[in-house]
Parts: sequence; structure tokens; C-alpha cells
Amino acid sequence: MKRTSAISLLAASVVACSPLLAASAAEETTHRLHEAASVFSEVTAAPDKGIPSDLIEHAKCVVIVPGLKKGAFVIGAKYGKGFISCRGSNDGSWSAPGAIKVEGGSFGFQIGGSETDVVMLVMNDRGAKKLLESKFTLGAEGQVAAGPVGRTASADTDAKMSAEILSWSRSRGVFAGVALQGATLREDSEDNQAMYGEKITNHDIVTKWHEKTPAATELITMLNKYSPMKEK
Repeated sequence: MKRTSAISLLAASVVACSPLLAASAAEETTHRLHEAASVFSEVTAAPDKGIPSDLIEHAKCVVIVPGLKKGAFVIGAKYGKGFISCRGSNDGSWSAPGAIKVEGGSFGFQIGGSETDVVMLVMNDRGAKKLLESKFTLGAEGQVAAGPVGRTASADTDAKMSAEILSWSRSRGVFAGVALQGATLREDSEDNQAMYGEKITNHDIVTKWHEKTPAATELITMLNKYSPMKEK
């Protein structure tokens, strides 16, 4: 009898806490969306030290991971959460964001710091299709290269256009291209549910043009600002 009562009490507590947990998850996701918008704005606002604008204009998708955390910088666990948005095939506008997780991987050139902002540009349809799968390992399933920095990087940019994915990181104010070899990107179904109130895949969010949430407006506005829609 006592055991049954305890189980019932525990179940009731879980049910009572569920709305609070959902609200907390939604708040955390909203904050992360704001951070992603800030990261993208900051790394594109300085043309001489940021991502070349022509690369952003030709990108099929963008991945932004604000504050990737590391247990140890050169070796050890790495973990972060972020978002992916892709262009529409008609006017080039950016889709509502899907949530992703990044785990593990080698960062090549290490630039120091306890947290690192990561930006990736997916340069072709093949890379975009792979990235929208539930799990994707950089380097093993698609070519990834360190992205060039600044408007004077045109020669380097041409040399890297064959890569499916270009990647950069920023830590302690230092911005540089890094090859995220071996990093695994996973769909974050929990954050997608927190954002959209339902279980939905990144593929459906991006390809079926799910309605953008108010929290995502800032990020999508920033993407369109630095890489505007194509004129019809």
C-alpha cells in the first residue's frame, strides 16, 4: 500500500512539473536563438575579419552554434547546441530554424578559450541533404574545410569551393577558419518540440517551410540582412 502511494505521488509530481519543464526548455531555446543571431551578426559585420560575403550569398544552409563547450580544449569532450536554416529554392529566403546538437570532433587549429562560437556554411545541395539527416559526421560523410576569413580571401575562397561545408570558430575575440573533422551533428528533437510545440524533424521544418516562431524572427532577419532574398 505504501509503495503504491509513493509511486502515485511520484507520478503526480512528474505531471505537475511537466508544464514548468516545458516552459524552462522554451526559455532556454529562445535565449539560444538570440545568442545565435548575435554571433552571426558579429562575425559578418566586420568584412575584413569575418566570413566573406560571397560565400554567405552562395550558401545553401547555415549552422550556428553559440558557446560550444569543451571538457578539454585540444582533447576531451565537446558539446554544443545550435540551429540550422536553409534557403528556399524559389526566392532564396531562409527557412525557420531547426535545432541541432554538436558532439566530439577535432578542431584542427585551436584558438583558446573555454567556449567557442561555431558557424558553418553548407555550400551545395548534397551537403544540405546530408546535414538534414538525423545524424551526420563531418569529414566522414561529407567534405569539410576551414573557411577563409575576410574580403581579401578570394583566392583561398576559390580553392575551398569544392568543400561541401566550410566552418569557422570564434573564441576570446579571435575568429578563424577551423576544420571540424569528426564532429557529429544530431537533430535535437527536444529543442524542436520546445520551439514549435510538437515533435517535428529538421527536414520537415526546413523543406516544408514551417511557420517561423516569434523567437526565431531575430535570427532569420539577421540571415536575410547579410544574405538577402533573390529578386524575382
